[in-house]
Amino acid sequence: MKRQVLLFVSLLSFGPVFGQVSYSIPEEMSRGSLVGNIAQDLGLEIKRLISGKAKIYSRNSNQYIELNRERGVLLIKERIDREALCTEKALCALDFQILLENPMEFYTVTVQIIDINDNAPTFEKSEMNFKISESAATGAKFDLERAVDLDVGINDLQKYELKPTENFGLKLHSNPDGQKNVEMVLLKPLDREKQEQISLVLTAVDGGEPQMSGTMQIFITVLDVNDNAPVFTQKTYKATVTENSPKGTVVATVTASDADQGSNSKITYSITNTLDNVRKMFYVNEENGQVSLIETIDFEKSKLFQINLRANDDGGLTDSCKLIVDVLDVNDNKPEINIMSKSTVISEDAKLNMVVTMINTEDLDSGDNGNVKCFINDNNIPFLVSSTSNNFFSIVTDSDLDRERASEYNITVTCSDEGVPSLSSSVTLTLQISDVNDNAPVFERSSYEAYIVENNTPGLSIFTVKATDTDWNQNARVSYILEDSSVNGVPVSSYVSVSADSGVIHAVRSFDYDQIKDFHFRVKAQDGGSPPLSSNVTVKIMIQDQNDNPPQVLYPVQTGGSLVAEMVPRSADVGYLVTKVVAVDVDSGQNAWLSYKLQKATDRVLFEVGLQNGEIRTIRQVTDKDAVKQRLTVIVEDNGQPSRSATVIVNVVVADSFPEVLSEFTELTHDKEYNDNLTFYLVLALAVVSFLFITCLVVIISVKIYRWRQSRILYHSNLPVIPYYPPRYSDTLGTGTLPHVYNYEVCRTTDSRKSDCKFGRAGSQNVLIMDPSSTGTMQRIQSEKSILDEPDSPLEITNHKKVKQTI
Repeated sequence: MKRQVLLFVSLLSFGPVFGQVSYSIPEEMSRGSLVGNIAQDLGLEIKRLISGKAKIYSRNSNQYIELNRERGVLLIKERIDREALCTEKALCALDFQILLENPMEFYTVTVQIIDINDNAPTFEKSEMNFKISESAATGAKFDLERAVDLDVGINDLQKYELKPTENFGLKLHSNPDGQKNVEMVLLKPLDREKQEQISLVLTAVDGGEPQMSGTMQIFITVLDVNDNAPVFTQKTYKATVTENSPKGTVVATVTASDADQGSNSKITYSITNTLDNVRKMFYVNEENGQVSLIETIDFEKSKLFQINLRANDDGGLTDSCKLIVDVLDVNDNKPEINIMSKSTVISEDAKLNMVVTMINTEDLDSGDNGNVKCFINDNNIPFLVSSTSNNFFSIVTDSDLDRERASEYNITVTCSDEGVPSLSSSVTLTLQISDVNDNAPVFERSSYEAYIVENNTPGLSIFTVKATDTDWNQNARVSYILEDSSVNGVPVSSYVSVSADSGVIHAVRSFDYDQIKDFHFRVKAQDGGSPPLSSNVTVKIMIQDQNDNPPQVLYPVQTGGSLVAEMVPRSADVGYLVTKVVAVDVDSGQNAWLSYKLQKATDRVLFEVGLQNGEIRTIRQVTDKDAVKQRLTVIVEDNGQPSRSATVIVNVVVADSFPEVLSEFTELTHDKEYNDNLTFYLVLALAVVSFLFITCLVVIISVKIYRWRQSRILYHSNLPVIPYYPPRYSDTLGTGTLPHVYNYEVCRTTDSRKSDCKFGRAGSQNVLIMDPSSTGTMQRIQSEKSILDEPDSPLEITNHKKVKQTI
């Protein structure tokens, strides 16, 4: 046995492993004979063949070859007859594939069948009869039946022998297809009178060892003179016919002519093919030479026919020609799809170009009609069809798989040929995607903020964190864990806790806003995969303030030992900033929003307090009549519910110089002991005195005006003047209460409670010097001096009397 091995192995990253091995064996080997050690030739171990469940895949070759996994060899399963297996092929081979799983590998094996000389040349007919005219010229040719040898190569037909060779010889013609036509040639003229019947033996011999041969008897009847043989117009005719053409279709017409006349020119056409199916497929009209179909032609069975035709006249002369018929292929076969191996489940972490399924296609057509391409109908799935070798395709992963995006794929593979119109076949594969823990839990927010009111109850639920995992089953089960950290040096676990299953965060203790206003920590969400995946989120807890602290006044400072007063000059304009009450509230938010109000004041129309900023300003011009000492009570309120407040007393001194402030400041310390009732009575007394003073002043001015008018009237009249003596006028000489008239000079200080009176010497003039507010009145009295020169003037007496009364 002659064995040849050709091995080709290719490794592709994450793809299938494939290779090719070729063996050569003779036909007719007995069952169980060794074809080859496939394990050794492929470099595979026996245990790999067993674990990979190695098997042979072939559509028609597994009946001849079998695989022994335990030995790693290929054996003959059935006797191989090359002639039955490959009827028209010079080269005969069995092609099949060896498949292994986990991981998937496949190898192509070609077993070439070597011919042995087990067939002798054979003639279809055992004898041939010729009628040859004795006038046939030397060199006349007579076409003989060919012998057929099913063997090939050197075992095929090699030569012909004709015996005896007295009158006839042989002439061979080689055809392009390798076959040989044999003709019998007349070497010496015939003489019917000497020999009317001639018997010859034609032997066909092959080149095998030992040689084998076949014979045919040739009987020749010598006829009387027919000196012109038929002649074909062409030695070789060519025609084409489309497969599946209907019966009766004329393929071609051959024509021969004979120069003789009469019966010797009548030509009869016939097909001389032997030992093939030409006569079953074609028919030639004996009279006109039309060659037509008598059966339907299938291109997939026969692609070309060579028809040997003969033209005979009645004189026994012949001529031969060939008709070569090419069969044109029609795209009448759909591609056949065969699933060699497939996976029903694939992990979502499968690598790129991982083989999922292997398919084999076969199209019996040829040329473009037999060229098959496969593709996946849906372009939006992460798979594609890869061509690994001729007519073998793999469905491989084209991109990353994600079970969370798609857990199942229905992959429809369509295989189409390139014919016109194209024919196609489809197959649908269902593939499940198994889950891998490739997704970490994801929180609903990137960070959380929660609020809790201070003075809460321990164990109170603050809020809930939520994370989701797009994986499946156990890989999607989320647990929540409080990460270790510290807040102001204290473990965060002493502040809050988190429920592992629900993510609810509870307060462990009661919070005080004044001690801690906010803190943050991290919560980890971890799934149940192996290994587990996790993610973190920051949670910030904001302590909300309650209004549990009243405002605190920072300025002015309220102390019991000393008193602080603010100085306002008497020249202060409207809006003059006296001072600013500064207060704070340790609460926050609206609980710390402070507002300032003037609750009590010595003079409410002199000062105002800014509602928001606490600034104390004058709301009118300061006058000399304003009290030197001003006492303001300011209340500071927050905006809480309920509101809390604080009060502050602000002392203000209206003065232009610092020494004056000091003189008043001493009494301010005593004034601090006055209660609110005393202040009220003083204000009331001041109001009453002011009212009486103004009333008296109005009355005096009215009387003065009245007397002045009366005196003017008397001055211009011609009536005699009657002296007027008031009552008790004589008392003025020494018996009245005031025997002498005195001049009074009144001096007043800036303080209404402090005054000093000086008594001067007596004089002849009556003058009342008052405070600056009386200046106008005194000037009018002096202007009337000329009227009052006489001591007995009524006006003067009245004035004297008034002075007395006033004193």
